[in-house]
Amino acid sequence: MREVLAVMKALADENRLRVVAALQGRELCLCQIVELLGLAHSTVSRHMSILYQARIVESRKDGRWSYFRLATEEESPAAAAAAALALKSLEKDRKISSDAKRLEQILKTDPEELCRKQCGSK
Repeated sequence: MREVLAVMKALADENRLRVVAALQGRELCLCQIVELLGLAHSTVSRHMSILYQARIVESRKDGRWSYFRLATEEESPAAAAAAALALKSLEKDRKISSDAKRLEQILKTDPEELCRKQCGSK
């Protein structure tokens, strides 16, 4: 029961649902997620930590980059089922549709460029 409660609590946030929708069928780096949500890096990191702890997303590091993807059914059956239900329910949501269009543009930008922009480094 704890696993199901953790998953439900993690999905009970608009920004985390937006992330789950954005990760559908792809892997994104943290900078791309930050750009999509338009939130502070630290806030997005906290959201990703909650999704990771609930086993809704999996992560990997590649140098200084953190990448996220949805967990598979084999990795976390309860999380995968809840995410699938949420995604099905949000298919026609305006915000999710808007995010999908915005994400198309974000994916055309080099992730290093996004990170430099967000971190203010050269």
